[in-house]
Parts: sequence; structure tokens; C-alpha cells
Amino acid sequence: MKHFTITVLKGDGIGPEIVDQATKVLDRAADKFGFTVTYQRALLGGEAIDATGNPLPQETIDACKASDAVLLGAVGGPKWDTLPGDQRPEKGLLGIRSALGLFANLRPAVIFEALRDASPIKQEIIGDSMDLMVVRELTGGIYFGDRGRETNHGVESAYDTERYSLPEIERIARVAFDLAEKRGKKLCSVDKANVLESSRLWRETVARIAKEYPQVEVSNMYVDNCAMQLVRNPGQFDVLLTSNIFGDILSDEASMISGSIGMLASASLGENQFGLYEPIHGSAPDIAGTGKANPLATILSVSMMLKYTLNLPEAAKAIEDAVSKALSQARTPDIRTEGLREVTCEQMGDLVCELL
Repeated sequence: MKHFTITVLKGDGIGPEIVDQATKVLDRAADKFGFTVTYQRALLGGEAIDATGNPLPQETIDACKASDAVLLGAVGGPKWDTLPGDQRPEKGLLGIRSALGLFANLRPAVIFEALRDASPIKQEIIGDSMDLMVVRELTGGIYFGDRGRETNHGVESAYDTERYSLPEIERIARVAFDLAEKRGKKLCSVDKANVLESSRLWRETVARIAKEYPQVEVSNMYVDNCAMQLVRNPGQFDVLLTSNIFGDILSDEASMISGSIGMLASASLGENQFGLYEPIHGSAPDIAGTGKANPLATILSVSMMLKYTLNLPEAAKAIEDAVSKALSQARTPDIRTEGLREVTCEQMGDLVCELL
């Protein structure tokens, strides 16, 4: 029997609530598909600041490295907004990605049939389905480049530097091409090569790597055009490959097309498919403890964990199917609709377990 150790970072706001439902579903999948799971708890973000004064304690890094995968809730909240930038909860999130070498962020944008009416995009534009994957480089670019503030001749200014090395682009490109080969064999690389030198290197490198994948149809698109095309014709995309900052923006846009940011999971992968899994929404401190949180993105993150790191695709598919069935029976407040019963965060977790 396979056994896995999962490090759990519940985080802040609604993080503990949604993670509890996700681990409950994972335990149910373990019973059904014949594997076992041990959880080890660690601190990240605001809760880590409160306990240790550090948004990313070394003990958390060590625990994550000693596990098979990591499950994260959410970090941040107004309680810590007045702290300096290098001491805020979000610094812990960027730090854990870097410490674990998680360079590839996978963000699927899928419309569940039961949520088609929740999309702000007309049905005739969406077509029969939308199923795209944003592959975002996660440990380079402007979020990790040189930054600072300076005063020249009495005028204050600030700067952030976009920088990519050849190896960084090569490894994220190969992740995206490997995914495209297993999906619809289409890859669109998104950049701003008409303006940015880093994007010119990005485009040149992607073109070279593409020669290793002759079965994949490759196109290039400027980021501003891609943002427009996502709402004009999202069905044209299969795999979107892009940089850290562009991927951050485009994946959030794609999430709203799918009906709710509360439904979007993500995987952050390193070498050998080790991964950290989390919903892409925030900590929503205004509804923490009220039972209104939607746990489905975190539950779907567990499905991605089973698929990409734990190599249990049947269990992953079963969770996706259970979520789809649950949406046809009940909704949390953020996606409520006429004719379906409204449930709490815990009740939605129970329903998914029941349908699994």
C-alpha cells in the first residue's frame, strides 16, 4: 500500500476551514483507492508571524522538504498590512516557492457544466467547453528581480527589474510543452517581445525548445492581445506559457471566465514533480469563521496533487467528478443559484466525500 506524507500549511483567514475540507476529501479518496496519508502541520504567513515573528520559519521549509507534497490554504490579511514588505505574510509565500525550487505554476481554467451560467462571458463565445492550462514561470522575473527606492535631485523613485536567464526559460518551456503533448497539442507562448528584451530572449528560447516537440502546434502572442483574446475567444487556447507577472494576471482573468475564482486550483511544481498545491483565491478574512468559504478550489488542488505528484490519476478524476456532481446539488454562498440548496463550507466538503 502506498503511503504519503503531506505537509499542511493552513495559513490565514479562511485557510484553515478550506484545508480541513480538502484533507477530509483526501482521506476519503485514500480509503477508496487504497493508499494512506500522514499530515504534518507547519506555519506560513500571518500565523507564522504571530507565532515566531517570521512569515517563513526554517522549520516550515524543513518540513516541506521532508514530505511528498505540500497543501496550502491562503495567507495574508489586514492584520499584517502595516508591516514592512519583507516581513509581510506574502513574503512567506514567495519564500517557500523559492526555497522549494517551485518554478512551474499550473493553473487550469475549466468551466464545470453546472457553472456555465455563472460565467460573465456569453455562452456562444465560450462554446461547448473551456479547458485551458496557464503555465506560469514562478521563481524568476520581476517578482524576484532587483528592486529598491532612491532619491535623485529631491525626487523619490522606485524600481523593479524583469530578468530571465536562459535556463529558467528552458525549464518552464519544457514543462509547458510536455503538458501540451498530453493535452490538445497546442501551445501559445505569451510575452511582450515588441518592447521587452527579456521577452525577446523568452520568444527565441521557446522557438528553439519547440523543435524538440514537433507534434505541438506553437504560436506567440503579446500579453495585451492575449488578455483580449481570453474574453473574445477562450476556446482557441489549450496551454498558455508565460512569465511570472503575466501569468499572475492572465490566470486570474481566466479564472473569472470559468465562473468563480473560488473554483480555481493550482499546482506549483519543482524538479521530480514535487509540488505545492493551493487555491488561487485569497484569504478572505471578512468571511473567516462564518462558514461561507468555498472549499472546492482547495479540494480540486488535492485532485491536482494526486494527478501530478502522487501519480494516482484515477483518484484525481474521481474527486473532479464528485465536485461536478456536488455543484449540481448544492452551492456555497459565492456561487449560489436559484433552485439549489445553499450549504456551508463544511457541508460542501461532506457532500463531495459522499459523492466520491
